[in-house]
Amino acid sequence: MATARAPRARHAARAEPGPVDWGEYAAAVHRWELITGRPAPYPTQPGRHGRPVLAPPFVEWLMGLPPGWVTAEHLDLPRTAQLRALGNGVMPAQACHAVTLLLDDLAALVHTPLGCRQTDPPNHRQRRTATQARREHTTSTGRPRRPATKVRPAARSSTRTRPARSAPAIPTTP
Repeated sequence: MATARAPRARHAARAEPGPVDWGEYAAAVHRWELITGRPAPYPTQPGRHGRPVLAPPFVEWLMGLPPGWVTAEHLDLPRTAQLRALGNGVMPAQACHAVTLLLDDLAALVHTPLGCRQTDPPNHRQRRTATQARREHTTSTGRPRRPATKVRPAARSSTRTRPARSAPAIPTTP
């Protein structure tokens, strides 16, 4: 099966890029264009070596950020710094969803009377804690572990002397 190749520099470095063939991603790109309310920027730009490189405005658009959030001219960031900032960032939509989930958990905890257990199915953290507890209390065969008993050291005889740790032991001959 033949795979699509990236365009060569002589085609990608032209002044006006042609329409992008998104291939199997066309539906997803179109959906994201509708969600963001703006068309997708061209995904590549000519690099210093003449070959196409990833365009920061495209990554900015993918993350759902407003135009110029990282790529604004007044920020005077080089392309690599822009991509680093975008790559280390969080998508606002994901962050919003995560904070909503955390606030829902907090609301559930605040409104739960003390001493009562939740009747909801356990969440991921609760399942993981329960699994760890089971592993700690079972052997590799699945049988419950015996409770650990404390073993006391044998009483030392006061008549026997030991050499000091810092001094080497002197062998004695009978």
